[in-house]
Amino acid sequence: LRASLERDTGPQTATYLQEAGFAGGEDLYNAFAAWLRSSYGVAQPGQLDAQRLGEILARFFRESGWGSLSVSSLAPGAIALDSSDWSEADPTAAAQYPSCHLTSGLLADFLGRVSSAIVGVMEVECMSRGDARCRFLAGAPETMQTVYEGMAQGIGYETVLGVPTA
Repeated sequence: LRASLERDTGPQTATYLQEAGFAGGEDLYNAFAAWLRSSYGVAQPGQLDAQRLGEILARFFRESGWGSLSVSSLAPGAIALDSSDWSEADPTAAAQYPSCHLTSGLLADFLGRVSSAIVGVMEVECMSRGDARCRFLAGAPETMQTVYEGMAQGIGYETVLGVPTA
């Protein structure tokens, strides 16, 4: 799908896929809520213990066929969602930029519904461009805008967020 869109629409591909992902967020949330009831007996995602959210999301996405996922707090107001086998990624693509656009839109709507807040999501590492993993950052839209602006100026997301690098 991405290859066809890139061929036919060029730079608009990212927008179309993000919008499609965002539109699918409600269905993903409903599937998660049903899975959560049957797997954990939790009636609503909002009732989840925040300490277990990462572990539960990892299991849900793995069992749903998206791939492995680890969720960690990266900085105040920002979490990282990492995967070394994400289903949307194409390690043979040799993309110039992170390109799991559908996932970015999907996660933005889905995580917004889980948290009952507006959430921005941005992919900052991608196996489609040769990175070892796909890394999505999620947080308040203002935080993601700051990260985007910093990266557009050549500043790494870790530096923008004040995260120590190894």
